[in-house]
Amino acid sequence: MDIVIKLSQFLLSLSLLIILHELGHFIPAKLFKTRVEKFYLFFDVKYSLIKKKIGETEYGIGWLPLGGYVKISGMIDESMDKEQMALPPQPWEFRSKPAWQRLIIMLGGVTVNFILAFIIYIGMAFAYGDTYIATEDLKDGIWVTNPAIENAGIQTGDKIISVNGNKIERFDDISKNLYMASEVTLERKNEIKTIKFPINIINQISNSGVKRTLVEMRIPFIVSVVEKNSLNYQSLKSSDIITHFNGVPVKYADEAIAKFKNFSGKTVPITLKRGDKIVQTTVKINDESKLQIAYATRLPYSNIEKLNLYKINREEYSFTESIPIGLTTGVDGLIDYGNQLKKIFNPKTEAYKEVGGFAAIFNIFPNTWSWESFWSITALLSIMLGVMNLLPIPALDGGHVMFLLYEIISGKKPSDKFLENAQMVGFVLLITLLLFANGNDIYKAIVGK
Repeated sequence: MDIVIKLSQFLLSLSLLIILHELGHFIPAKLFKTRVEKFYLFFDVKYSLIKKKIGETEYGIGWLPLGGYVKISGMIDESMDKEQMALPPQPWEFRSKPAWQRLIIMLGGVTVNFILAFIIYIGMAFAYGDTYIATEDLKDGIWVTNPAIENAGIQTGDKIISVNGNKIERFDDISKNLYMASEVTLERKNEIKTIKFPINIINQISNSGVKRTLVEMRIPFIVSVVEKNSLNYQSLKSSDIITHFNGVPVKYADEAIAKFKNFSGKTVPITLKRGDKIVQTTVKINDESKLQIAYATRLPYSNIEKLNLYKINREEYSFTESIPIGLTTGVDGLIDYGNQLKKIFNPKTEAYKEVGGFAAIFNIFPNTWSWESFWSITALLSIMLGVMNLLPIPALDGGHVMFLLYEIISGKKPSDKFLENAQMVGFVLLITLLLFANGNDIYKAIVGK
């Protein structure tokens, strides 16, 4: 069932983004009286699943879910329709339209992507408001859960002040900023320190083999699951909170875990809170310094509030207030993704090794249905789709825009032969990138990263 929910969100989001992107090309094309021959969700290589012709346009759904397209008459695109291009230009064709109209048609898709992201963020601010924990309320600092971050110099108990010179005000912003960090300013034992991160930190995080956030809030050691084959099946129950270990108080899970290492293979007395009761018992530590149980590394805000661990900040916005909030979130998303691309295109960062394909996108979606998560992910993917399509690569919108700007500035239109060759080069490059990204997914699945 989990996989069905995950797949449903993935396909719904992908379909929505593709249809709206192509609609961004379709509408200005029709406004400028340019004939659109096909409008397809997914690619109809050899055959289509569904198709229906309405007026001069064939609408359909292809079988290959790698994107979608609109086929505009008289345009050199992925269809490589050389027969049509060999005929004299017709007034309804793309190539017969003024350069400025062709530019608007080509920019329509990415424009819709960016507008969609902003609309979603505005809607989310209005519908869900904002719930967060301020970093200043983390009085005992953060819990480092990824060894790559620890090796970079961040320690459990540190209070993160800024990353790359940007002040971090919310806990949820810490992990995503550390991925892109080159310099981190923090407070450790009342002393301000600046930590320089290695340039290939993204690759080091991936190679750590730890599939969770880089840091967590420091929370008590809360028992999550105790399997029947556990050494401590009789001693511990789900939701137990360990408060003392070997007679010594332990406030946080990281403190308890650190103490386990000194008692490998031993039986140790503990005190725990079970509901409203205080229970004295013993636990067995195995040779690997573990209790053989699952424990909580994060808690929902409702549980954090119930346990009175941290102050939960809640803000609600009117529709008018949501507009600047949503726009700011969208702009921040654009900047963040732009910075990610810089890392990817810099070989020294080794970030290119973490480029993912459809499996990586699929895995972003949660196993449970959440409209808030769905819209947040869809907005992010819309930004990514818009930025990627603007790259000056022939076969992408950005490649067409590049040649159109050249034509507008120079007054000279590139020949059809040149555009055909450029389209072919761009297509080969895109296939190579597609194979590389999805190959990364396959490699990571095989090696278990």
